[in-house]
Amino acid sequence: MTATAKPRIESIDLLKGLVMVIMALDHVRDYFHYPAFFYDPSDPEQTSWPIFFTRFITNFCAPAFSFLAGISAFMIGKRKAPAALSAFLFKRGLWLIFIEIVIINFGWKFDVQFRHIGLQTIWSLGVSMIVLAGLIHLPKSIILLFSCLLIFGHNLLDNIHFDGSVVWSMLHERKVFEIADGHVVGFAYALIPWIAVMSLGYWFGSFYDNSYESTKRRKIFNWLGIGSLLLFILLSAFNKYGDKQAWVNYGDTSKTLMSILDIDKYPPSLLFLLVTLGGTFIFLANSEKLKGKAVAFFSVFGRVPFFYYILHIYLIHLMALFAAAFTGFGWQSMILPKFVTRVEALKGYGFNLIVVYIVWIVVVLLLYPLCKKFDRYKQSHKEKWWLSYL
Repeated sequence: MTATAKPRIESIDLLKGLVMVIMALDHVRDYFHYPAFFYDPSDPEQTSWPIFFTRFITNFCAPAFSFLAGISAFMIGKRKAPAALSAFLFKRGLWLIFIEIVIINFGWKFDVQFRHIGLQTIWSLGVSMIVLAGLIHLPKSIILLFSCLLIFGHNLLDNIHFDGSVVWSMLHERKVFEIADGHVVGFAYALIPWIAVMSLGYWFGSFYDNSYESTKRRKIFNWLGIGSLLLFILLSAFNKYGDKQAWVNYGDTSKTLMSILDIDKYPPSLLFLLVTLGGTFIFLANSEKLKGKAVAFFSVFGRVPFFYYILHIYLIHLMALFAAAFTGFGWQSMILPKFVTRVEALKGYGFNLIVVYIVWIVVVLLLYPLCKKFDRYKQSHKEKWWLSYL
């Protein structure tokens, strides 16, 4: 690997690691924060700025990771023929869908009956990879056009509804469907425009080619990031397009600002993606030369994100199980028939935000040595094909 290629990969690993760590904060909040069982942390009428920010900062995780997954696919494609890359993306996509349904859903709920199957982040990544497996055979200009049309135009679909349509819910509406008596499946991550975020990342992968000047990439990414944020401000000022729900003027600066920033993630609106991908571009533009222990620390998680993702869900849920037992709710209350914050019996359980942050730090520190060990194993056993699926 050349000297110029190394920092490019490290900056991507760094951002992956950061979003993985930040993501855990949101999941710890779900399982440990007292108010999480009573109201939406983004609701301007009920939340506070510390709670709102704790939720808002985690919005960057899914878009950044999906975008980076597209870049990674492009990099893998530099070592594989298009047919081989397509086959890899297709198989890995199927694998991720299986993991979401079986391993991750059990981790969220510890329910052997699988009464509630939520199709979330890993599901959307899996389907996006399957779609990308076909898209990579198209001209790059068509991939860019496809990505931009879905990202900038999908909010035109917000007022289109097909009652009872599983396919439409899968594509663009967040709904839950009963598949058997007492068993439901929920499409938390509608596929439009998540598939476009990954394909956009694939298109941007060419900026990380060894022949591309880092100074030119930095300038372009900074302008794209700033431009995305300015477009967010412009569209928000008009308050007509870009999000499912217009922001509300509460006559209170603090609440109104929260309302403006309360952008829809399910599915991710244009405004949501302008903010999160804009921040992603700015970070990528200015992180390539970063060095030091902190960079090395977060990059470990970025090199083994899937391994970390599964472990962190199980660890957080196990810790919550013990917390429920020691606070009088009983460990059985953490065997969940639905997503944790929607379980009525858990109202009254939980802790303040300081405890949430402490638990978050403990989770990250406990997982670091395991991730570091697995990272070393991956680096020293690149000949093992199955490691590319973890």
